[in-house]
Amino acid sequence: MRASGGMVLGVMLISLGAWWGGARVQAAPAVDGVTQVPVTVEKPNPLKRRLTDKEKITQQKALKEELKGVYKTWLDQDVVWIITETERQAFKQLSNDEERDAFIENFWQRRNPKPDSLDNEYKDEVYARIAYANEHFAAGKPGWMTDRGHIYIAYGPPDDKDTHPSAGTYDRPMAEGGGDTIAFPFEIWHYRYLEGIGDNIDLEFVDTCMCGDYHYTIDRSEKDALKNTPNAGLTLSEQNGETEKKDRTAGGVEQLGLAPGLATQEQDKQFDRLDMAAKIMSPPPIKFQDMEAFMADSKILTGPPFLFDVRTDYVKVTNDTVIVPITVQVKNSDITFETKDGVSVGKVNVLGRVSTMTHKIVPDGTFEYPLEVNTPSELLPAKQKASSIFWTALPLKPGMYKIDIVIKDVNNPDHIGHWTRAINVPKYDDDTLGHSSLILADEMYRVPSKEIGSGSFVLGETFVRPRVATSGAVPAPAKFSRAQSLNFWMQVYNLGIDEKSKQNNATISYEIVNLGTNKLVLNTQESSKTLSPNADQLTLEKSLPLANMQPGQYQVSIKVNDGVTKQQTEESAKFSVD
Repeated sequence: MRASGGMVLGVMLISLGAWWGGARVQAAPAVDGVTQVPVTVEKPNPLKRRLTDKEKITQQKALKEELKGVYKTWLDQDVVWIITETERQAFKQLSNDEERDAFIENFWQRRNPKPDSLDNEYKDEVYARIAYANEHFAAGKPGWMTDRGHIYIAYGPPDDKDTHPSAGTYDRPMAEGGGDTIAFPFEIWHYRYLEGIGDNIDLEFVDTCMCGDYHYTIDRSEKDALKNTPNAGLTLSEQNGETEKKDRTAGGVEQLGLAPGLATQEQDKQFDRLDMAAKIMSPPPIKFQDMEAFMADSKILTGPPFLFDVRTDYVKVTNDTVIVPITVQVKNSDITFETKDGVSVGKVNVLGRVSTMTHKIVPDGTFEYPLEVNTPSELLPAKQKASSIFWTALPLKPGMYKIDIVIKDVNNPDHIGHWTRAINVPKYDDDTLGHSSLILADEMYRVPSKEIGSGSFVLGETFVRPRVATSGAVPAPAKFSRAQSLNFWMQVYNLGIDEKSKQNNATISYEIVNLGTNKLVLNTQESSKTLSPNADQLTLEKSLPLANMQPGQYQVSIKVNDGVTKQQTEESAKFSVD
């Protein structure tokens, strides 16, 4: 939708309601002609009456019933790995949704690394981590439920990772006894520092079921597939007759088969390993204190229209949380540039707010961004033929919302634009095959591990910069040139997992049709098993050079047929080639 200009009046009034219980004043009768002092008779307050055992049980049952919805999902899924036990118990004692909403808002504010910012980077990062875990660590169950998902959500990506995805020969280091054996698939995650835990932390995950479900272990011998096989996979001390393999089970946290001297040293460390395991599986410490609520100053915006375009997308994180990327596109030709010392600079301030249909501002639903365009003055005419974009991603619950976005030309303060639209954030049910938005991007690539789940245009581990369709009297789909590649990105949710094989079985079809000639330009398929066989969620990322495509309008369609659940889902998007 093309934005229209106009006046935006943002004034928010907060009304505080209070309830007072009254007392009845009763006049005392006169005694011997003397009027007595009035007696105040307090009305009994039913809210302070002691509950009977039956009423307590009924109240507890009602509380459990209330926590079956989105609040239970938030508690038992969204923040299960980062909420403290004190916070969990406090949340369970709340009696109504208003208190729960306030608790959740304060929960994220306590962890906000930039309390003065309207954005909450920690909250955004946690939901990005959940999305990454669901995509990469699923093993017949959602990735967030696995041990790798737990650690990733709580502490983020490791600084280094040693992966052994296939069972095979393993040369033990001396600290594990030396010698060769056969190992189950395993991974070792290394963190240089974890607050509250220490330096140089190594965490080991082993897939003993060979099904993709890696579990956390403090016993380094657990990855030894021959540990319980007599006379196989012996350590050096066992090969030299210093120890016997049967002695490994004599006790202790680990069963490594070490030489006597080395075994004593490692036994002295086992309590440290137990202590670290207890800390690593506990919620990470809260870094920030409660912050007082604040309200941004509102402004009256007037002036001629400043036109711009907006795109909204939907990406599932959990059943009750959806990431909503918002992309704002401004034509550089509409921006006022000022030139100084041979450099032309244009500046645009972007202000956005998300509210419920009852006009309540969503927590963390306000965003601001200074968009700046710089270019050498001699290149300004070419720069003005292009566009500039701003991107943010907001975690929202399924439901109806209103988005208001205002942009202001800094070098021409009266140049204002306003865009407003109602959006319906979809709900993804466990039993229903679903998909995210289909995003057509002019640029798409994998980001470094440190940038996963954070930064503009980053979805999971991929940089995806959308092409935004332009609207107006004649709406136009996203445009690409023949010198570019068409990149498209989409996620698929709730694939069926076969009970016997523990694998998915879906067929993904890709089609591109020339809308002018109605002819197929592309028609290809692939199996979900080639992408991620054990996952119930897939990310589809494809890139197609457009050099051989004739100018015109096209439509790309993605169809998913699930062979396990017998469900289908489909999404399409139009684009043009110049």
